[in-house]
This record gives sequence, structure tokens and C-alpha cells, in this order.
Amino acid sequence: MTYRVQKGFVYLVGAGPGDPGLLSIKAKSILEQADVVIYDNLVNQKVLNWLKPEARSIFVGKSSGQHSIPQAEINALLIEEAQNDVSIVRLKGGDPLVFGRAGEEVDALDSEGIHYEIVPGITAAIACAAYAGIQISQRDISSSIIFLTGHENPEKTSLNLDFKEFAKSNSTLCIYMGIGQLKRIVGELLEGGLKQDTPVAIVENGTYVKQRSCFSTLGQIIPDSEAMEIKSPAIVFVGNVVKSRSQYNWFEEKPLFGKKILVPRPRKQAGELSQLLENYGADVLEVPFIEIEEDYDRDSITNVFTDIASYEWIVFTSANGVDLFFDLLDKAYEDVRSIGLSQIATVGKATARAVRSHKLKVSLIPETANSNALAEALIEHQTLDNVKILLVTGDKNSDILFKRLQDEGRAIVDRLPLYKNVRTDLSKNENFERFKEEGADLVLFTSSSTVHNYISATQSLELSDSIKPKFGSIGVKTSESLRKHNLPVAFESPKANLENFVVETLSYFRNPNQ
Repeated sequence: MTYRVQKGFVYLVGAGPGDPGLLSIKAKSILEQADVVIYDNLVNQKVLNWLKPEARSIFVGKSSGQHSIPQAEINALLIEEAQNDVSIVRLKGGDPLVFGRAGEEVDALDSEGIHYEIVPGITAAIACAAYAGIQISQRDISSSIIFLTGHENPEKTSLNLDFKEFAKSNSTLCIYMGIGQLKRIVGELLEGGLKQDTPVAIVENGTYVKQRSCFSTLGQIIPDSEAMEIKSPAIVFVGNVVKSRSQYNWFEEKPLFGKKILVPRPRKQAGELSQLLENYGADVLEVPFIEIEEDYDRDSITNVFTDIASYEWIVFTSANGVDLFFDLLDKAYEDVRSIGLSQIATVGKATARAVRSHKLKVSLIPETANSNALAEALIEHQTLDNVKILLVTGDKNSDILFKRLQDEGRAIVDRLPLYKNVRTDLSKNENFERFKEEGADLVLFTSSSTVHNYISATQSLELSDSIKPKFGSIGVKTSESLRKHNLPVAFESPKANLENFVVETLSYFRNPNQ
């Protein structure tokens, strides 16, 4: 169900603690429609990928001791944008009303008569506890939960809050923004009556794949957290529930947790592989070494679409081609039935999913996702003699499929290129900068073109041996390309599809020396 946004409206939306999957359906729907998004530094920027292409995003991030934009200016910005008759999302980490200064923004909007709506988010304490295996509310252990903040106001460097008062309650204490004042907080809790062996946990970067948890006691948490170099953002938990936590840390014990994996594909194509890897806890660096741009001849489009129903087969070699084809078809006919009784074949499962998203059946998918396998599958499926086939491609697709269908199958093949691959400017790409500084455990190549693009973009890099990545290949052709560039293949997927590629990745990390 889609929630319809209103112009001249401000939506104060909670982005949750970091994991994009924890945003509400309503929050995602509003983000997808927003004209302007004003966001903080604790917001996972992956959610900005949900914005429509023409939307504007404005960073107003704040951190302790450093302010990009003062709060008064943020208030003025919200008012100014709302008066431009656009829909605005004020995107805040966690929940907007939990230590988020949303009250000041609401007051500013009220004073100008600007309509707003508040969309709650999962607050960090709830999520960090769950992702660290801590049940912050347990019968007979904790009678209440108290949210506290280490800084009542970001401009302050001291506390008005007296933590001694909270040492006397049988409660779970959840302390936000407490790292900078940890020594004082611990001292006051001990002075207030809590014992040295009171269980304590600090969860840093909770729900992110870089999450770290420090479990200790009130008497030891200072040296233990310093030894781990725990930093903000982090939530401090104090209470007996910490001791009774699950011994299985379900999040930090995922099989790929802490593994940095580079996925060198355009963003639209990288999404599915990245999601599969992130489900297993990987820290995925999506680096689009190339971008996809529409590139087609209008006369060719006109000629093909005029006679579109005459093709017995429409063959797609990528999800990019699928999306562009049906976008153009919709503009021409506004009715997908215009393709008549054409059957559809795709090079692989990901491309097939793109076709099915248009409510169409895919008649043929080869077991191995490459041009040769697709050609063989079509030739074996039926006699292609004089069968009319439309081949939807990009500018870099090899001629193998076209030639085999035409020469071996004796089909009548019309090729329709719809897009081209363009080198990306990576000078401001944060993931590429991370890769240059930190390297990666693994680079996963899904085609020969991704190998060439990676080589072209990284040939001048000098990574130290300690951060040089290994290389995984989705299939035989991709492995051949790696070896041509003298890059050793750590492993190769037995079948050229994403599911098998991820399974092989898991197997590699279980036994990297096999």
C-alpha cells in the first residue's frame, strides 16, 4: 500500500538505527515520493538510493563537538523548503522524538503554520539490544527500562543529569551518547550504589555490519572499552539483563560478518548480489565502475515497435535492457499486450525476474547465465529456421548470441541496442575511497566486463599486501578474463548465477586455503 505525500508538508521520519531493513513501510513509501530529503549523519545513506531521480538530498549532519549546520538554520531550511510547495522529509536517525531535537523543529513549523507529520522509527537502544542478543526487558530481572542521554544538549560538554539517582532502581539503563562522559557516568552509578560487578554492555555502530559489542562490568568497562577503542555512535546498557543475554550473538556471528567484499557492478545490477551478501553479514562496497545510459536509435525503435507482434521470440540479455524496453513500449502503446504472442527468453534468473516484474511469463532460461548457453537452449528448444527473433541488448554485448541464432539456428534476428556502458567518475565515491584506504577481503566478478572495468579503474592503485583482495568468479568466461590480466582466481562458482555464487563465497570463507 502506497502512502501519498502532500506538497508543502514536512514529514519528520525516523530512519532507525542504521540497518535500512528496519525502516517502516510507511517511511520507505514517503522517501520514495519526497521532493527534498534533509538528513543527519546517523542516517544510513543507502536509504537515499530509494529517492526518485529528481529528488534533492541535503546533508545537515551533526556530531558531538562539530556542527555542519546549526539547529536554527535547519529550522529555517525546513520552513523555506515547505514554502516552495514541495514535499520534505526530515530524516533523523533512530526515532525523531527520542533525543532527536525534533521538538525544536516542530515548534518552528508550528510557528509558521506549516503542516507536518511524524513517522516513528525504531530507536537505537531497542535495536542495538536486539542485535547484540540482549533482552532489555525480562520478567524477574528488570522491572523497568530507562532511556538516558549522556548529553542533554549537543552544545554541552557536561551533564545536568545525576546518574546516582538511577543507580537505586531495578531497571535496565540504556544510555545514549554516553561514550564521551563514560568515566563520569560509571563513577556516579558506583557512587549511587551499583556494585562493581554490575553487568554492562556497549554496542558500537549497532545494526551496521561494522557493529562491535563490548561486554563487561561496571568496574571494568572503562579499561575494557578503551582496549577495544570503542567510539561513538554507541549505546551503553547497564543491568542484569546484560549478563543473561543469549550466548549466541546472532548478528555478529553471521558467516560473512566483518568480511569486506567489493561488488564492481552498476548500482541497479549490484543490488541483488549485495543484498544476498549482506543477509550473511558482509560489509559490501558497491562501486559502480560503469554506469548504464540510455542509448538507442529512434528510427530503429519505431521500426521494431511498428511490427512488434510479429516476433516469435523476444530475447533479453540483461535486466537493464528489460527495464528500458518496457519503458519505451509503454510510451509507444500503453499496453503490454502489444507484444502479441511473443515468447520471452532471458540470459539468466536476474533478467527473468525483471521480466516477471512486468507481469509476463519467461518461457526459457538457460542453466548457465551466458550467451552461449542461451543460444544452445533456444536452438535445442525448437527449430528456429526463419523464426523471427528480437534481441534486446546493450552496446557491449558480444556477437556470440546474435551470430549463433542467425548462422546455426537460421533465424531472422533483429538486434535492438538500448543502452551503453559509461565509465564512472569515482573521485567522490565513498566506497571507492574506502577500498583505496582499507582494501577488501574479496572482489566478486559477475562478468568479463566487470573484470575489465575493475582493472581500468584500479591499475594505478598500490594496495599493501595486508589489504589486497582475493578474487571470486561467477563462471568460466569471467575466470578466463581474470587470468588474462594475471589475477589469480580464488574460487569459481559451479553455476553462473548469483545464488550459487554466494554459496561458493560462503564455502570459500569457511575454508580459504582449500
